[in-house]
Amino acid sequence: MTATDLHTTFHSNNPQHSPAAQEPHEFLTRAIRLATANVHNSGGPFGAVIVTKDGTAFDGVNRVTASNDPTAHAEVTAIRNACRELGTFDLSGATLYTSCEPCPMCLSSALWARVERVVFAADRHDAASVGFDDAVFYEYFENSDRDALMPVARLHLTAEDAPEVLEPFNTWNTLDSRIDY
Repeated sequence: MTATDLHTTFHSNNPQHSPAAQEPHEFLTRAIRLATANVHNSGGPFGAVIVTKDGTAFDGVNRVTASNDPTAHAEVTAIRNACRELGTFDLSGATLYTSCEPCPMCLSSALWARVERVVFAADRHDAASVGFDDAVFYEYFENSDRDALMPVARLHLTAEDAPEVLEPFNTWNTLDSRIDY
């Protein structure tokens, strides 16, 4: 079954298959099946489903290697699909179902989207046991020697013509048309 077939199956007009009629375990099953189908479509073995508070579901699959986009994780693509289709960046009340424990980037994306809850199947240790070891990313935030992985530092601008560091924020705050998030 391809990801397209799964999309069609789960979005049919049959009320038994409508998102609102599905139970949480069915959404998690859907995420796992999307992940498996994605493997046969040049993608990574990860799938996700965002379910809004009104029961509308949006799929996402991992397209990192297929699109050469390191941010194209299943959870991020599900969030992007939901936000694009709904015309909002705020998914308050939504639940993210994912085939595997989200990495720190995906968790951050869910936080930024105001997702209410995350439910996953395999955990990070399960993924590591089959070659997807992201432990260094999880440990980065807990590691006092994290600069060994990727230095992150603030640089103070000292040139006379350097912009003030708050200039973008101050400009944004002056706009009547700004959208708060």
